[in-house]
Amino acid sequence: MRERLILLVLVLGTMMSAVDSTVVILALPTITQDLHTTLTLTIWTILSYLLVIAVMTTQLGRLGDSIGRARIYNTGFLLFTVGSLLCGMSPSIFFLIGSRVLQAVGASMIQANSGAIIADMFSPNRRGKAYGFTSIGWNVGATLGIVIGGVLTTLVGWRYIFFINLPIGAVAFTLGLKYINYEGKKEKKPLDVIGTLGLGIGLVMVSLSGSEIAALGVNLLDLLTVGAGIVVLAMTLNQERKISFPIVNMKAFKNRTLSFSILASFFQSMGYLAVVFIVIMYLQGIRGLSPLDSSLLLIPGYVIASSLGPFMGILSDRVGGRVPATLGILMMMSAVGVYFTLTPSSSYYTVIAASVLGGIGSSMFYPANNSSVMANASVGDYGGVSGLLRTLANMGTLSSYVMTIAVASIAVPRQVAFEVFLGTANLLGGVSSAFMTGVRTDLLVSAGILSVALVLSALRGKEVRESKREKVQTYSQK
Repeated sequence: MRERLILLVLVLGTMMSAVDSTVVILALPTITQDLHTTLTLTIWTILSYLLVIAVMTTQLGRLGDSIGRARIYNTGFLLFTVGSLLCGMSPSIFFLIGSRVLQAVGASMIQANSGAIIADMFSPNRRGKAYGFTSIGWNVGATLGIVIGGVLTTLVGWRYIFFINLPIGAVAFTLGLKYINYEGKKEKKPLDVIGTLGLGIGLVMVSLSGSEIAALGVNLLDLLTVGAGIVVLAMTLNQERKISFPIVNMKAFKNRTLSFSILASFFQSMGYLAVVFIVIMYLQGIRGLSPLDSSLLLIPGYVIASSLGPFMGILSDRVGGRVPATLGILMMMSAVGVYFTLTPSSSYYTVIAASVLGGIGSSMFYPANNSSVMANASVGDYGGVSGLLRTLANMGTLSSYVMTIAVASIAVPRQVAFEVFLGTANLLGGVSSAFMTGVRTDLLVSAGILSVALVLSALRGKEVRESKREKVQTYSQK
């Protein structure tokens, strides 16, 4: 019973932080109108959240290694819940963005340490099952966020997309204090302040200019800003090789299985979350469905993913992560192939079938890949590696949003594509065929990105799982 309650807290934490990475999407037009601001500025309620998580996750995982994972994890719940309250009470767009930053710090604490807590709590031959349960939270949360945002914004108002976190956060925080209180083996490690600043500045420059290009088109200043951001990121990574405890531990990439698994997560996140955005654009812009009806068509796939995740985790415990994770990527690519056959008059059952294929693939990939990463991390670096995994996955999420709008806009004016994505306009009529070209181009790009994840996953090598008979002191015994 104790283990089940611990898993419940971990699933709730992962789901809450994942939901809030996308829950704002369908509420953007309403927030823009209610707070009397611009759509371009409101977009930063999403980007600021993703940026903070991408930059802070590794460091907060390392902080968990140093002062105790449970302490950081439970504090994350508290900050996330307080941030949610402030978001719902926001009187202005700048207050809302600032509150989202606080919320993201809490989400970073949760995400960075959840994988490490599992590695501490469960013996190696049982971690895959645990990751299967937590993968439900992450896999389903990011897309359910879109549905929840549509339902709550439509029925009771956009502020309730944040208020809904309050009772959940309070329950999870209380349970976390009671049941997640083992701190694991502590190893004091200095934080990489310079690396954090470099990564943050570089990502902000790339994201700021990327969002401007996606919404308004290409101009010289934005191109220069993107270039400068890439230079800052490259310089930061080069510097990371020279310090003892970097934000991006380049030494971790010397382990082929570990590095290929982490990189596969990055490219999977970029490639497949983009597909969700693309399909919603198709349903809203070409088929004329409401944002809520569009998102509801994707639910069957995520129900499948939720149901199969734990069983796929058990499978990865038995056979290792490479085969299930690689087959999962193949299933996602098959889903992209089905989506590619869509026309302006295709049956909605085609969308449902593709979402089910993708859901099966997600249920295979997430628990197997996460388990593979932690199986190849050293005990003293669980927090740092778990944080690095989430950092790269969140960077992929951030990239997928900008990429989707930019690529789809090759067929129609950028502002039209931007409004379609937000659900404020549709393209029924003369330009739907042209926009379909943009959608298919987006899908081809996503398939190409997923193919990189496929190769990395297949070539990662077979990790050596510790024997079931090894004397591992589990959390419940400690």
